[in-house]
Amino acid sequence: MSTTTDLPVFGEQHENSPVPTAPAACCAPADGQAPDGADGCACHAHHGYMGNKEGYLRRLKRIEGQARGLHRMIEEEQYCIDILTQISAVTKALQSVALGLLDDHMAHCVLAAAQAGGEAAEEKMAEASEAIARLVRS
Repeated sequence: MSTTTDLPVFGEQHENSPVPTAPAACCAPADGQAPDGADGCACHAHHGYMGNKEGYLRRLKRIEGQARGLHRMIEEEQYCIDILTQISAVTKALQSVALGLLDDHMAHCVLAAAQAGGEAAEEKMAEASEAIARLVRS
């Protein structure tokens, strides 16, 4: 398993990370009405992770392979501790993806909503806080 990633480290701005500018339409609807999208975004072309999409897809493909490897380990009746070690590696890899997505969301969607202000900003901050709480509990 590789120890390097092509995803940003939580809290750091990277050259491939999108630099937030004016409030994005996908995160703060201009009309103040709830958009049709289930995720609360009016458009889907500019989610915060889009600048790192390929990196996320590569990482998830690797994690998918690790999960298949776990299945194979059980089928082959490998030693419990070896399986638990691999589960730990998969868990850490998923947490890394989650933190990267959270960082992108904070730097893009939450920042844009905060710049726009109002109820949309409060909703995005509450949503981010709830997501962080879920990550901490997991």
